[in-house]
Amino acid sequence: MTGTKAKAPARTKGAAIVVLMLVQGFCAAFFLSDLIIDFFEEPASEILTLHFALELLANFGLVAGVVFEGAYLVRLLRRQAHADRALSVASGALHDVMEGYFEEWRLTPAEADVATFTIKGSSIAEIARLRGSAEGTVKTHLNSIYRKAGVNGRGELVNLLIEEILGGSLLQAESRAATG
Repeated sequence: MTGTKAKAPARTKGAAIVVLMLVQGFCAAFFLSDLIIDFFEEPASEILTLHFALELLANFGLVAGVVFEGAYLVRLLRRQAHADRALSVASGALHDVMEGYFEEWRLTPAEADVATFTIKGSSIAEIARLRGSAEGTVKTHLNSIYRKAGVNGRGELVNLLIEEILGGSLLQAESRAATG
């Protein structure tokens, strides 16, 4: 749900850039046609005026702007696709790490749910409401989770998972570098 909201502004910005490029392209085509008409209708001495040179320069500026914006938009779209892939990999890695630790710590299904909500940043009251249980029950589950994980609180629990992901990705990068 939050991923959809985060992508909407990026799509809007991309659409705005495309609309801007279309407007600039239309203006460039209009000015180019005006230059061509002036070239064929005006005597040769009129073509060499400052006005004609400025129109020609403005037209080249518009065309260069459209080309630059197009290249920049392609670059941004590629960067966005790369970031989306990295986020997907990280999300999958976090899920895998969480599941591995939950099995290792022998968490009950209820404790695993509470741990997942806790790692996502939900408060005790939110977790209780989402699970349809009392806040005291959630606190009991959290104490059991922290004890089984050997941590003192939410921050240490999240830190443990993040360090595992970063350590794993660093080890994978090192092994790829050694074999490559």
